[in-house]
Amino acid sequence: MKIHEHHARDIFKKYGLPVPEAEVANNPEEVKNIARGMTPPVVVKAQVLVGGRGKAGGVKIAENHDDAMDKSKDIFGLLIKGLRVEKVLVAEAVDIENEYYLGILLDRDKKKHCVIASTAGGVDIEQVAEETPELIGKTWVDPAYGLHPFEIRNMLFDAGFDPKLALKVTGILMKLYKVVIENDCSLAEINPLVQAKDGTLWAIDAKVNFDDSSLYRHPELKPLKESEETDPIEKEAHARGIAYVRLEDGNVGVIGNGAGLVMATMDEVKRFGKGIAKPANFLDIGGGAQADLVRSALELVTMDQNVKVILINVFGGITRCDEVAKGILQAIEEVDLKVPIIIRLAGTNEKEGRELLIYSGLEKYLDIKNAPYKVIESLEQAAPIILETIGVPAQ
Repeated sequence: MKIHEHHARDIFKKYGLPVPEAEVANNPEEVKNIARGMTPPVVVKAQVLVGGRGKAGGVKIAENHDDAMDKSKDIFGLLIKGLRVEKVLVAEAVDIENEYYLGILLDRDKKKHCVIASTAGGVDIEQVAEETPELIGKTWVDPAYGLHPFEIRNMLFDAGFDPKLALKVTGILMKLYKVVIENDCSLAEINPLVQAKDGTLWAIDAKVNFDDSSLYRHPELKPLKESEETDPIEKEAHARGIAYVRLEDGNVGVIGNGAGLVMATMDEVKRFGKGIAKPANFLDIGGGAQADLVRSALELVTMDQNVKVILINVFGGITRCDEVAKGILQAIEEVDLKVPIIIRLAGTNEKEGRELLIYSGLEKYLDIKNAPYKVIESLEQAAPIILETIGVPAQ
């Protein structure tokens, strides 16, 4: 479960982390009133559960309360990665000297929490890892013994932190670890932790994710989950009971039955995509999927306007391929499909399913490259069709 920055700040403050004063506003007039009670300048920040707010125009510095109100008008209603800004955070600005990154996440491969720190804060940690990995320090926490200050200090020294600064940051990371452990967090992040010109440290951004399976232990956290916080397509999929995850910058809709098969199909699209054809989503119709579920899955995938082609990969076990074919045909008749579909059916009733598709006569409902859908027998056959549809010459 993800929560908004202002909720994460409240949690940080509860644990004694250095968070500047801030307050949430739901309209420009509230922004003005909040800013009037703060020492200028102030920062107005969009509250949406995606990254890249600054690049999208969702973070602005204002010189006074009137300026804050005016600038907030440009933020309210702004769409950031498909999410509309409905509230903002007004915070006292910090005179920044240096920026750092601190984070603790659950490393599922090692079955341990990983503590991460970097002297290159304020940007995506993935970018730092790719371009300057020597600026990142990591240490894994043995769950039997917990995190100790000397482990943090050694990690910070390795990452290039000044020794005096490392002592202060160690205390902050110990408190952040306490946040993670006591609240079953899968991620807690401060990016950036800033050093002001007077030497004080401030967590001017806060991000916290919780393990959904642990929420029964934390009923106090459930009210923090708001309906507008999720991707609109994911929200609709959840309402329909369909396992769907939307991916950024993807253009190939992926539908399959079984998480393993769907992930393998996504990997295959990524492999042959030449950096241009990319999976746009994860969608698992599960075992025993009936026609109406398949139709609903196609509706969801086509809600993403970035999708240029859909790849359906079904292995029939409990799921019958002829039922999947019926769902596809039903969707073509009832849904306003505007992208071609590539279909691979294998397993139970695969012959009947292919025949339903091939001899349906429903090609007339779509006129996209004269092939509304193409029935294939292997994923290798999908590659050239997808690349051609997106506009990449197949080799």
